[in-house]
Formats: sequence, structure tokens, C-alpha cells
Amino acid sequence: MSYLERFSIAGKKAVVTGGSKGIGAVAAQVLAEAGADVAIVGRDQAGLADTRRLVEAAGRRCVSIEADFETADGPRRAGEQALAAFGTVDILVNNAGIARITNLLELSFEDWEATMSVNLRAPFVLSQMVAPNMIAQRSGKIINLSSQAGSVAMDGHAAYSSSKGGLNMLTKSMAAEWGKYNIQANAISPTVILTPMGERVWGEPAKGDPMLAKIPLGRFGKPLEVADLILFLASPASDLICGENILIDGGYTSL
Repeated sequence: MSYLERFSIAGKKAVVTGGSKGIGAVAAQVLAEAGADVAIVGRDQAGLADTRRLVEAAGRRCVSIEADFETADGPRRAGEQALAAFGTVDILVNNAGIARITNLLELSFEDWEATMSVNLRAPFVLSQMVAPNMIAQRSGKIINLSSQAGSVAMDGHAAYSSSKGGLNMLTKSMAAEWGKYNIQANAISPTVILTPMGERVWGEPAKGDPMLAKIPLGRFGKPLEVADLILFLASPASDLICGENILIDGGYTSL
């Protein structure tokens, strides 16, 4: 198998949540360019339409699914629509996430519940839905977008960090239970990525500069850098990597 074949996902069926913008939109485009048909899930209808055009420009089929992951049935309905459209799912990218940045004393129950619903419950539900087909075909890739905040505590990130720490352990549980079926489940933990959400939280110099000072490379990440890692984990080149949490943080956690 040539290196091009090892990194190809031609003919695969992928689902990318949070596909209307940021990392999800770029990941959908990259997966399509590598040969996959892609179902994109999100709440922003206009953003989904933009991503759909990028996928179709790469010559692949795109299915747009509107869903609200803060609701109990949103992830399940999204999974049902993806399976109905594709018949099976070979690659699941649990990318959708929210960040409610508030200190512990002021953190509301509503913000806690919303964070856990989107960042942790939705990946659990969707993974549980696609796993039976992956088990039957004895192959599958589940890629969970976590965060360096799931490994290192940060001021104001209690709900977010708790959800991402839980996602890291959910990833390991998937690997432990489903690895025997040739399903590779892995997590990716980026530092600040300059998406709209990243800009909103870290754009002010008073907030962003101290974080930059803690990153040996001295910069924040770009969505494409995360999308390329998603492609690697979705491809045959990563078939021995299972149950890992890969930090893509410019060296932040090395200090």
C-alpha cells in the first residue's frame, strides 16, 4: 500500500458534528478532499450550507443535518438521519462543543447542564448509535475533539474542563470495549484554536497574551492543523493508534 493509499479514505462515510464553522467545517472539507462522503451536523443553517458547498466542490456527497445537541433527542435524531442517508458510518468526528467560561462560584446549573449535554452526552449518544454497524463491518474510526483544558485545569473553565476530562475517559472506554472489533477511538486535545469561539474567548490581549506566554511555540493553532490530525486518525495510517488523547498544544503541557 502506497503512502497515498495509507492516507486515503476514498469511499468512506463520515459524520462531522459542529460542521457549520470552525474546526468542523475545515475537517469536513479535508475529509472530502481525501475521498469521503460527509454528513455535517449543526444548528447554523447558513453555515451548514457554506460547508456543504466546500464538500461538494471536492466532488463528494454532503448531507446537512440540523440538530441542537443541548436537547435530549438532538444527537439521536442526527444519528438516525446520518445512518438513513449513508447506511453506515465509517468515521465519526465528535467535534461539536460549547464553552461557558465562568468561575465556579458564579457557574449556573443551566450552563453546567448545557456544557455536559453538548460536550459529553452528545458524543456518547452518537458513538453508541454508530458503533453497532462498525462492529458488524469490523472497522471504524471515532475521533473525539477534546481540549488541553481536559488535561490541565484553567481558571473559569470548570464546566468545560470537566466535560472534556469526561470525554477523554469516554474515549478510553470506547477503546477498551470496541478495540477488539477493529474500531479505533481517539481524542484530540488542542490548545486555543483561532475559530470564532476561540477568538471570542481569547481574542482580547489581556486574556490571550498570558496564555500565549505559556505556549513554547508562541502562537495559537489554526483549524487546518487540527483537521489534518483528524484526517490522519481517520485514515489507515493510524490503525494501531487506539485509546489515545493526542495533545496538539504547541508544547503547553510540556512545561
